[in-house]
Amino acid sequence: MKRLLLIVVAAIPIVAPAQSRKQKKAEEKTNKEITANLTTHIKFLTDDKLEGRRTGTQGELLAAQYIAGQFAQNGLLQTHNTENYIQEFTIDEGKQIDQAKTTFAVNSKPLELKKDFYPLSFSANGAGGGSVSPGLNERDLPWFLDLKDMLEENKGNPHFDLVTKIKEEATRVTGKGAKALIVYNSDVKADDVLFDKKDASAPVKIPVVYLTNAGYKKFFPDETATYRTALNVQIGHSQRKARNVVGFINNNAPTTVILGAHFDHLGLGEDGNSLDGQGQVHNGADDNASGTAALIELARLIKTAPAAKNNYLFIAFSGEELGLFGSKYWLENPTQQITPNYMINMDMIGRYDPAKKLTVGGYGTSPVWPELFASHTSNNLAFAFDSSGTGPSDHTSFYLKNIPVLFFFTNSHADYHKATDDWDKINYEGELDIVKYILTLVTAADAKGKLAFTKTAEKQMNAVALPVTLGVMPDYAFSGKGMRIDGVSKGKLAERIGLQAGDVLLQLGSHPFNDVQSYMQVLSKFKKGDSTQLKIKRGVEEKTFDVVF
Repeated sequence: MKRLLLIVVAAIPIVAPAQSRKQKKAEEKTNKEITANLTTHIKFLTDDKLEGRRTGTQGELLAAQYIAGQFAQNGLLQTHNTENYIQEFTIDEGKQIDQAKTTFAVNSKPLELKKDFYPLSFSANGAGGGSVSPGLNERDLPWFLDLKDMLEENKGNPHFDLVTKIKEEATRVTGKGAKALIVYNSDVKADDVLFDKKDASAPVKIPVVYLTNAGYKKFFPDETATYRTALNVQIGHSQRKARNVVGFINNNAPTTVILGAHFDHLGLGEDGNSLDGQGQVHNGADDNASGTAALIELARLIKTAPAAKNNYLFIAFSGEELGLFGSKYWLENPTQQITPNYMINMDMIGRYDPAKKLTVGGYGTSPVWPELFASHTSNNLAFAFDSSGTGPSDHTSFYLKNIPVLFFFTNSHADYHKATDDWDKINYEGELDIVKYILTLVTAADAKGKLAFTKTAEKQMNAVALPVTLGVMPDYAFSGKGMRIDGVSKGKLAERIGLQAGDVLLQLGSHPFNDVQSYMQVLSKFKKGDSTQLKIKRGVEEKTFDVVF
């Protein structure tokens, strides 16, 4: 017996290393497979033939079809109201200036669109020109309208609507023979006359353009002089057909976990969101082919993982770069009736750097998250935690529906929103570690049941630093006039004065605005300590609030 025991004991050091080597070999094989798959996915999504995956383009469709093919290959189910895993939706961009066909030249010198001039949204399409003098209006020629006197006469009139007055003037001068109307403001006082893409009114009968102060001074320095002008305006209405890609693992569980990543990018920079200009293909390897590749791999891995107490919904969103359109659309038009448990969003996870760490947003949206992260550490990843459930990516849409979220992000870099964000700059080993960690986390969370939701401090999602803020989150998908609130940050000015989600902000002080961009432009005019009034629409009722920044 003793001899037998000695034999058994002696055998242990021989068997254990063998098992360890076998496990290590299996892990190495798995790691190689995941890394190879991530590389394949990212290379395809960043190929120049996809032309930057701009929402609504053939390149975006090719990307959607590729993701759908991967979902099918991995055995995911299709959801309702999709075709081949694809959920189509329309993004209404409203009126758009045809930049190639909208031109203005003075003495054969071209004015720069947006910088020197721009048409107004109620302008007619067509041409107008001839030899004109700003101080003299003649039949069959463009007429000039200086807003200075109009603004001065109505400075104390809270009901004065400058845009309506310009429309009335355009109709009046048309009857007197004007072939176009050139509007400018010689006063130092701002007028906030903007191109309103949401303007649904009928156009007037002649082209109407606004000359900026710089444009007027540069091209019409002498009101008594005569200038040769050539003007053409072309305004159209733009809609894009966008696509989400949705796959489902049905474990017949009571709750469903959503994993998401946006797959759209900037195309050739046509939407003005490139940091190095238009014309080059922006392949968006990190932003967000990296997150999309991880989504595809996690769908494959979770399909065979021991995590069956939840169902799993995988959504590749489009329209994120334009303002979270895809995630908002899916929530308003779900392709699967589910009871959401939590949502994990992966956006820019391809540039892991230990010095910058892996940022995990949404850490405070459930009391379960700190517990899980504490009990499941990583030898390969350094974490930085952010409690907020909001941020400039698709998890925000789910957080605003009171769903716990996590947001994985390896932080920004010099190639962000540039044409240099390419596949060969991805840290594939780092992304492998992130994918494996998310898989570990999802598996561990499977035993926790439905996670409790906790409301957190909410971040502003401004693209630029502003001197003051109200503390609201814009609804980027809102197509009406004004800026609709998607959420109100706890403890901020908006909450203190009584603003609510769903309110439509219309005017701050004397400055009206018609969308998120013009709202931010108006905010930039104020500083801390300023007091003014805010006009909003709540339902069918207009309200006014006193504001002190």
